[in-house]
Amino acid sequence: MNSMASSTIAPNLASFIANKKDLGFTAFSTSSQFSIPKCNRRISKKICSVMAPQQSERRPSTTGSVKTAMTMTEKILARASEKTQLSPGENSWVNIDILMTHDVCGPGSFGIFKKEFGQNAKVWDREKIVIIPDHYIFTSDERANRNVDILRDFCREQNIKYFYDIKDLSDFKANPDYKGVCHIALAQEGHCRPGEVLLGTDSHTCTAGAFGQFATGIGNTDAGFVLGAGKLLLKVPPTLRFVMDGEMPNYLLAKDLILQIIGEISVSGATYKSMEFVGTTVESLTMEERMTLCNMVVEAGGKNGVVPADSTTFKYLEDKTSVAYEPVYSDEQARFLSEYRFDVSKLEPLVAKPHSPDNRALARECKDVKIDRVYIGSCTGGKTEDFMAAAKVFLASGKKVKVPTFLVPATQKVWMDVYGLPVPGSGGKTCSQIFEEAGCDTPASPNCGACLGGPKDTYARMNEPTVCVSTTNRNFPGRMGHKEGQIYLASPYTAAASALTGYVTDPREFLQKTLDPASQAAKQWFCESDIDGCSPYEKLFTYMGLMGFSRNTIIESDKILSQASWGLTNQRAEPHHSFLGAYDHILELNGPV
Repeated sequence: MNSMASSTIAPNLASFIANKKDLGFTAFSTSSQFSIPKCNRRISKKICSVMAPQQSERRPSTTGSVKTAMTMTEKILARASEKTQLSPGENSWVNIDILMTHDVCGPGSFGIFKKEFGQNAKVWDREKIVIIPDHYIFTSDERANRNVDILRDFCREQNIKYFYDIKDLSDFKANPDYKGVCHIALAQEGHCRPGEVLLGTDSHTCTAGAFGQFATGIGNTDAGFVLGAGKLLLKVPPTLRFVMDGEMPNYLLAKDLILQIIGEISVSGATYKSMEFVGTTVESLTMEERMTLCNMVVEAGGKNGVVPADSTTFKYLEDKTSVAYEPVYSDEQARFLSEYRFDVSKLEPLVAKPHSPDNRALARECKDVKIDRVYIGSCTGGKTEDFMAAAKVFLASGKKVKVPTFLVPATQKVWMDVYGLPVPGSGGKTCSQIFEEAGCDTPASPNCGACLGGPKDTYARMNEPTVCVSTTNRNFPGRMGHKEGQIYLASPYTAAASALTGYVTDPREFLQKTLDPASQAAKQWFCESDIDGCSPYEKLFTYMGLMGFSRNTIIESDKILSQASWGLTNQRAEPHHSFLGAYDHILELNGPV
């Protein structure tokens, strides 16, 4: 499938990709935060991947070898291999900082460890192994329960320091050590640190790359070896670089960004490659949003995803870890297999239609798709900020959901946030209160839930061939239970909006009607004031400027209104009505502020 030329993405709203500056042209952005000279050359709107120019390797000088520039991933693996240099394609023994496993893969990994190292063997470092039951927890399935027992026995035998156990399944709160979804718990408990190597027996271990570290999923055999040796033979991946610039619209989330990327490069476009995310948009993202971005690189086939550590990273880690860490960054002359550039300000809310994460479509193009349920949860979409985002949409609408809406916080901490943190602009209401008013299901016990189906008694599992909008990461047949179920992957914004209508819904339908306090005050002032000599037409565009529309948007809106013959200039009777009507019309044409 050639997703590059997908007709489902409007040409004027799709991101674009261009060669590096030394090829004579570059991408531009409408963001006011930076300015890049435009090129006179006509750039095709067709999205394409461009190979970065290959740089000839410098020969050793007479006084010694000249160091070759490296990417972040290459540097991390080189340091963990105790080498000064590594290049893509090289195999190297890498020392592991953290190994994580859970209830699904732990028992198998332990079995391999004992078979190969001996029944009485000890793990290489009891403080570098993190064991987190999270997948099949709240179930009566005996085999699933047995897996947790095996974890407990092994941890007791090996005196594992970081085992987040659960014994009382009737009330997760009675288990102070229990955390929930491993990828979120790893971050919250301070096991993710810049510059380190973290491996886990779960494909979404790549989530931790948000902290500027090398993190990837491995199989049980590899994990069994790491348990005994503390190292693993890894092949160094080449790196794809994704430069995301522009101001993030208030109706987009990181889930939309990664769906955009996967839709362009396909589910195999990054096979055994590192995906490095940089740019002003990425720098503006919170840690939880960066985790969403890195979480789904495996859905593009990626070996790992990585975001350079910065002040946001360091601030998050302040109260999480006392372990010293040393971040690394890609050299300026580092070689990237390909470089992709996006103007994020031009993107729209997206979904991935059944049955693949790269089956990308605009949410508004799927408005006729009737749905049966909505699921908000998982390592991808079950973090505190994900529930805050969903609550924001419910709060803006003031309506009740039209389909069953299931809420599964990722961890015990997230669950507490859902019940304890006030939602901004809500007058002190918490997410749980807003969810209750909207008619959602009561937030469930924190775990992986129905994201990967699980036993038949798993909460919110799709046991019937229903249609679901989900904040999870995969929509393959049978992924959430029934093999004939249809899953539309979406952001928490889009999921919440869809719950309110019973159809796949663009969240702008609700979010564009909400303004921040400053904008609300400005709107009230304009509506109540009487500016002598100012026509509704002039008043409209002054207001648009105050609301944050770009100059180009205002100019284009001027043309649109002229062509539509709104005739605002001559309308003196009830000017406020004319003004607000025109403003609402422009919102429909251009999207929310």
